[in-house]
Amino acid sequence: MGIYGAINSAVSGLSAQATALENISGNVANSQTVGFKRLDTTFSDLVSGGGSTQADQVSGTTYATSRATNTIGGDISSNDVDTYMAINGEGYFVVTQAADFVDGSTTFADDTFYTRAGDFEVNKEGYFVNQSGYYLKGFPLDPTTGNPVGDNPSVIQINSQPLAANSTTTVNYQASLPTVPDTTNYDGSDAATALLNTGANSPPATGANLGASDIAVGGTNETDFLATSITGGSVTTYNSNGSEVPLNIRWAKIDNTAGAEVWSMYIDTGGDATNEYYKIGDVTFDGNGDISTLTPNGAGAVTVTNTGTESFTLDEITVGGVTAGTAGNAADSITISFANGSLTQFADPDGIATSVNLSQNGYAAGELTNIAIDESGRVIASYSNNQTRALYEIPLATFQAEQNLRRVDGAAFAATSDSGDADLSGGGAVISNALELSNADIADEFSKLIITQQAYSANSRIVTSADEMLDSALNMVR
Repeated sequence: MGIYGAINSAVSGLSAQATALENISGNVANSQTVGFKRLDTTFSDLVSGGGSTQADQVSGTTYATSRATNTIGGDISSNDVDTYMAINGEGYFVVTQAADFVDGSTTFADDTFYTRAGDFEVNKEGYFVNQSGYYLKGFPLDPTTGNPVGDNPSVIQINSQPLAANSTTTVNYQASLPTVPDTTNYDGSDAATALLNTGANSPPATGANLGASDIAVGGTNETDFLATSITGGSVTTYNSNGSEVPLNIRWAKIDNTAGAEVWSMYIDTGGDATNEYYKIGDVTFDGNGDISTLTPNGAGAVTVTNTGTESFTLDEITVGGVTAGTAGNAADSITISFANGSLTQFADPDGIATSVNLSQNGYAAGELTNIAIDESGRVIASYSNNQTRALYEIPLATFQAEQNLRRVDGAAFAATSDSGDADLSGGGAVISNALELSNADIADEFSKLIITQQAYSANSRIVTSADEMLDSALNMVR
């Protein structure tokens, strides 16, 4: 090669170190960029010709290439923004860019990109957009099954419309009734005094009509009824337009025959002076304290049916002036469920209903109050009626050769023929209220900067030395 070859090698070294310096400067500049992946520098030598063995060859020039660090994650930092996300493990968020704004709505480009920058926030149109302007994609979820719909993710958009009211169809009832109820009339020794008062002007015994209206205890009957019954808990149900229908339950024991003890179940209709309580039916317990039979009230205006020993089902019922259910429509009826042995009778020294728990499946209409991401990577909408809905599932894209992804602006990447197509079936875990920071460490970059600076200076010194040697050769002919 000679002196000119040495100069050529040194110049290639200067160029290579300049490339390294450019990567270092970019890494330092993006040390605070969310989801940024640094570029390291790889140096390769070019062997010069001149011989068939190493003894006949000399060191050649060098060139620098950038080396991707996509597989190296950055630190994950917690954050108080509910829609911020980080990825723990492999994978990228699937995103796209806005193409235009037409008739007040955003349209989107056909291109798909991938990013680890999870600083997404919901804009005024309900789209998830990160600080680089990329729109998040996900799979919509079927509201009935909760399963993802379709094979291709779409741009996530949150609908701000209120959640419609849902009428109550099931009240799950749990309680353990005492063998002897501690009613106002109970004298403490004679169990018969704890039974429902069936005397004059009082609630009738099982099977008889309930007051003048044939549907409930009313008027002066109420005093005797309350004195010979115990509370069984309460729950607020909802009708089809979301109005509250409070149900207060009372139990009155009407038979204490051993092995076939019978209770009557009543529901408070709330505020109607003539129709205070609906009788739902009778419950007979066996010697083990389990339900042996359910007998619906057949005399009232409200149609009541039973399903074995599992439940009572009521048609339309008006409570406090608000109607729940629809008369004659089984789809809108209310079922009071005692499934899985949730109603029992056991001896209790306090004489009250214990382990009482009531739950129901209705709710009023609700306004959207919050959007968050759960631990499984699903977009969850919360409403003012304490309901939540899973709206989208966020997929993570993985690649066979992610180091061959093409970098684009905004800490994002595009797939290439060398990277392979995106696989949306795997990836790591989505962490909510968190961000993945840049994987560029300033201390490491400054260490590489010192080495690069020294190498650049050494190469420049070679050029200087070669220049001096050429001057000496030229001076030989003077």
